[in-house]
This record gives sequence, structure tokens and C-alpha cells, in this order.
Amino acid sequence: MEWRIDDSPIDYDAALGVMDARARDIRAGTAPELAWLLEHPPLYTAGTSAKPGDLLAPDRFPVYRSGRGGQYTYHGPGQRVGYVMLDLKRRDRADVRAYVRDLEEWIIGTLARFNIRGERRPGRIGIWVDRGRGREDKIAAIGVRIRQWVTLHGIAINLDPALEHFSGIVPCGIAGEALGVTSLHQLGILVSMPELDSALKASFEEVFGEG
Repeated sequence: MEWRIDDSPIDYDAALGVMDARARDIRAGTAPELAWLLEHPPLYTAGTSAKPGDLLAPDRFPVYRSGRGGQYTYHGPGQRVGYVMLDLKRRDRADVRAYVRDLEEWIIGTLARFNIRGERRPGRIGIWVDRGRGREDKIAAIGVRIRQWVTLHGIAINLDPALEHFSGIVPCGIAGEALGVTSLHQLGILVSMPELDSALKASFEEVFGEG
């Protein structure tokens, strides 16, 4: 299992190329699995279920067709993206729903290290925080693609992105007065990106093992 951490924003198309190449090599048995932590410049991505009407500001940031499942999401500085390339067959985990649940558990375990209670919600992908008085905010997104049982894409956790940038889309198709987006810093958890990375790695190994 290899870990890669990039501190400078990575172009989205370049990241897709790296993922595709690594997944191909994992299938061929010529490269180890990879967990890649990075940031992107501001952009929107459209998953395979994206609805045109959910892109509210099409000229605001570049928009990319991602190939992952799901709808529209935002990536940008201050958000830690975790791309995961795992061989689920080798790990005896060839179950898509179980894999998504493991990704959720990875995020929940990471947030718990900072005393944040992240929760699943039926019918709503990602991890949510109960803000009280009926308000719930999304703190992390999940979007995956699995090709011949090797995984691509993964998760995104909001450390301290510009939350206003989410207003250019309907994030993951979720709209409503009681639903929003939040971040660790907005919740008062003023940790650094390296601290978040350490928590992500520790929680990942608890859920998936060291590889």
C-alpha cells in the first residue's frame, strides 16, 4: 500500500490520468495500491447521475465530467480529497455497497478524532453533521468508480474551503432550507491539513488495514 500526499493543487485531468494509469497497473499486478491525498483548484465535477439543472453557475469554475457515480460536487483549496485505488478482489471485499460503507466509516473515524460526530443519512450520500433545530450540513462527499474490482475516486472532506463556492451547484442533488454544507473550521475545529492527513491515515488503516 502506497501513500502519496501533494501539497500543491493538482489539475483535475492530470489526477484522472494518474488514477487510470495506477488502476491499470494494479490490475496487472505491477504496482501497489494507492491512497492519494490532494487538493484541486476550484472546479465542479459532474458524476454519471448529474442533472443539468443542478449546475447553477456554469461559467463560474471549470466543469469536468468525472466518470464517478453521483451528481455535481465542488473541489477546491481547503478541501482534502482522498483518491483510493484498491484491489477489492485481492482484499476479499468485492462488494460495492460494502466498499462505500467502508469509505463512510473511514470519514466518520477521521472526524471522531476531532470530536466531530459524522453521520450517515438514508438516501443522502456523504457524511453529515447535525447542527441542531432540524439543520444538517454535509461535511464530506463520496464518489466512486470501480473498474474490474479496482477502485477509483473516493472522498472529499471540507477542512476550510470557501463554502460559498458550493452555491454554484446543487451539491450531490441535495437541496432544501434545512440542508447545507460545513467544514471543520466552520465547526470551530481549527486543525491543519497535516493534522487532518494524519487522522485520515490512522482511520484508513483501522478500516482497510495497512494493505
